[in-house]
Amino acid sequence: MSSLRQSKYLYRSPVIVKVIPFPSLLICTLIANINNLKNRMSVPKTALIFGATGQTGRVLLRELLASSEFTKVGEYGRNVTPKSDIAVGKDKLEQKVINFDKLDEAGLQEGCWDVVYITLGTTKKNAGSAEAFEKIDRDYVISAAKAARVPNQEQRLVYLSSAGANASSSFLYMRSKGQTEIGLAKLGYSDTIIFRPAMLLGAKREESRVAESIFATITGALTRVSDSIGIQIPVLAKAISRAGILGSSGLPANAKASTVNQDAAAFTLISNDGALALGATADK
Repeated sequence: MSSLRQSKYLYRSPVIVKVIPFPSLLICTLIANINNLKNRMSVPKTALIFGATGQTGRVLLRELLASSEFTKVGEYGRNVTPKSDIAVGKDKLEQKVINFDKLDEAGLQEGCWDVVYITLGTTKKNAGSAEAFEKIDRDYVISAAKAARVPNQEQRLVYLSSAGANASSSFLYMRSKGQTEIGLAKLGYSDTIIFRPAMLLGAKREESRVAESIFATITGALTRVSDSIGIQIPVLAKAISRAGILGSSGLPANAKASTVNQDAAAFTLISNDGALALGATADK
């Protein structure tokens, strides 16, 4: 009898339901599947930028915040831009300080970003050694892009590399850029666009980069003869922003975009000439 009473008690006892938080990645995936049906990538709405405190990145951030194409802009990095330095678009800016050695804790997928812009880089001098340089300039870049990739979502990746980038180069800087390009192209983004600008003009640095110090005067004179020698940072930033909005298939002919297939990886390449043209027509 006691066992029967116990059984009835167990049968009538209230059911305790444990509420499990809905994984943000699953939410992203569900949203992505719905939006993919609507061909969302034709009109990107959100953008994430790594490297927004650098010379080109800070100008690019201003472009993204001022653009009516984006409803949300994320700035993630070891440091972020002071809010006092932001004149336009504060209401749609999301900032987060992250540790590039612990990207699994950064929640990079949670934003379900449509476009990921990367202008992150350093110098051997600032890094302290060749090994540290490659870790920041190559490994951090690839790892960040990988961490922001959402499975099954249409996403575009735009990376600022350098003229002369070559994975087989004997020069550390060019080799790092070339290896980074290939690494990014293998991450499975729907569209990968890489810029290889020449000398960046108009940079204001607290420290001096050796190569730029040597060639700054020379390129300043040569640009009077040929525009292909260098590019003003504001023009480059406009070009990068526009490429992320238009995508490879929407780039105008004057961007002179080409497809690069290397080491089982493919990406769209825009050289200095193309960046000049694309940036110059960005507001037209």
